[in-house]
Amino acid sequence: MNSLPAKAPRAVIADDERLMRDQLRTRLNQVWPELEIVAEAKNGLEAVQAVKDHQPDVIFLDIRMPGLTGVEAAKEIAQLDLGDDALLPEMVFITAYDQYAMEAFEHGVLDYVLKPAETERLRATVARLNKRLIQRESADPQTEDFAIGDAPSPSVQQWLHALSTKMSGHVPQYLTWLQASVGQNIQMVSVDEVLYCVSDEKYTRIQTLKQEFLIRKPIKELVENLDPQIFWQIHRSTLVNVKAIAGVQRDERGRQEVLIKGRAEKLSVSRSSATLFRAM
Repeated sequence: MNSLPAKAPRAVIADDERLMRDQLRTRLNQVWPELEIVAEAKNGLEAVQAVKDHQPDVIFLDIRMPGLTGVEAAKEIAQLDLGDDALLPEMVFITAYDQYAMEAFEHGVLDYVLKPAETERLRATVARLNKRLIQRESADPQTEDFAIGDAPSPSVQQWLHALSTKMSGHVPQYLTWLQASVGQNIQMVSVDEVLYCVSDEKYTRIQTLKQEFLIRKPIKELVENLDPQIFWQIHRSTLVNVKAIAGVQRDERGRQEVLIKGRAEKLSVSRSSATLFRAM
């Protein structure tokens, strides 16, 4: 396998301190000369916009920035509509608070570099990023082997949610009931009964085993309000209750579809979410 990706990787740097951005850019140039810095951002909102505009392979995010923190910006990026075949950028947090990133780093989901960015630590991060980028080029996640019944792997969204919770210091309170519309009536639906949620243009459809309901809360909000250990985002418009998954199969194009217990529907899995069902 090649030690470098076939095409020059592209990156965004986001840090509210100009000195830190300059230092990181300089040291990245030393340890990763092939990398093209396509944009810089001085706050979380600019970071999200830079990803929209440039769709980089990597984004370096300062954890503490004004407007949106690095973690909040990363959560926004994870919800961007970049197209079904688009992959999220690899995320690296630049932080003086390694306790926030250590757990995710140890599981290989996210990476981090402590401020100020030391050359050798950055070199190790670059080696891991290159390896991941090569894997993205050489193997389509939609065609990776997986087994029916495999437990989903932790998602980037889950780790971002965990990091956000640690930073806030608050114990999250997840919804146990959803207020749904049934014709002209309002009905309370137990979250335990929800099999999956799919966003339409104006509403989110909530499917239980026997009935469909409509709510006005978008998927983006539901991701924050439902327990991420139970509800997994398999597409920008779809959440599924892990307990309701009967299996995973591929369609005629080789894309993954989730089968739901007791239902005939097949829910599409986006490319960026395909590794949720990678064989363990």
